[in-house]
Amino acid sequence: MDETKSLKQYCREAKKRLKQGFWQNYSQNLDKELAKAESLGVSTSKVKEYYTCKITENIKNSKDEFEEFYKKVKTLLDAEGEVSNAIGRLTDKEHFDSLPYDERQRYTLNLSEKYLRAVERYKKEKALQITE
Repeated sequence: MDETKSLKQYCREAKKRLKQGFWQNYSQNLDKELAKAESLGVSTSKVKEYYTCKITENIKNSKDEFEEFYKKVKTLLDAEGEVSNAIGRLTDKEHFDSLPYDERQRYTLNLSEKYLRAVERYKKEKALQITE
């Protein structure tokens, strides 16, 4: 369960983003969102900050994995708000039960970290009224 990446792996990921036009799409999407924010009277600096954090998060984590997790958190927050047992509800019970004690602790800490990032993103999106 080694999550560290080598410099070579980071370079491959960066090259892949360049080939797929990731940064061009990012620039176009940011321009659209800034125009939308200006028309709604939302601070453009907050929109820029939100997208910078979102891009950093996507590069840092596997985008699909975090997006799937974020959707679960968003559904939970929309339905019930912040609940005291959110980590328990988001835990993959079968996977958790198969882990030894120290790995369970690590799993729970990683899950809580992802949950906090997802809640922070959710709050930023609600404040900016961004719907995706």
